[in-house]
Amino acid sequence: MKNKGFWNLPNCLTVGQIVLVPLVVYFLWDEPTLVEHAITWVIFVGAMITDIIDGYLARKWDLVSPAGAYLDPMADKLMVTTVLIMLVPIGWVPAWIVALLLCRELAITGLRGIASQEGMVLSASALGKVKTSFQSTSLGFILWHEETWGIDPHSAGIVLLYIATFFACLSAGEYFFQFFRQSVLLTSSD
Repeated sequence: MKNKGFWNLPNCLTVGQIVLVPLVVYFLWDEPTLVEHAITWVIFVGAMITDIIDGYLARKWDLVSPAGAYLDPMADKLMVTTVLIMLVPIGWVPAWIVALLLCRELAITGLRGIASQEGMVLSASALGKVKTSFQSTSLGFILWHEETWGIDPHSAGIVLLYIATFFACLSAGEYFFQFFRQSVLLTSSD
């Protein structure tokens, strides 16, 4: 069942996540109806679950590849940032949080690129994984949006998004510290 080529199941799941991003834009354009944000919720939650499954399958079936290693985090970032951006104009999330989270992602991506060129490896941060968990969960609640069984998922999602933002800032600091520590070690060994 293993296919060492590009079009194996884990990569197909990842590409599927990327292909669904324009649908999220479509369904969140303007004030979404109950059906539209329910469909978006299904797409988003499905993408987050698929993100876990595709990585697991790639490792289990020994299908880890440079293309998959690049596309997997990109698919997650495309989905999450698209949802964050689309929720600002409809007033479901504060713009300043979205700006802060997007700036953090751009800064860390740039930092990793510089580190790679310098021969350094910035390992994935445990705090970054916590941030991702809170962020994905928060967006799931916010996308559900409608009060259900007396529970206000939107408010719960906003609280979780604040927690995700806190961990985003902490993990960004951790990445920068890791980068500067490795830079000093490289410089002192020359």
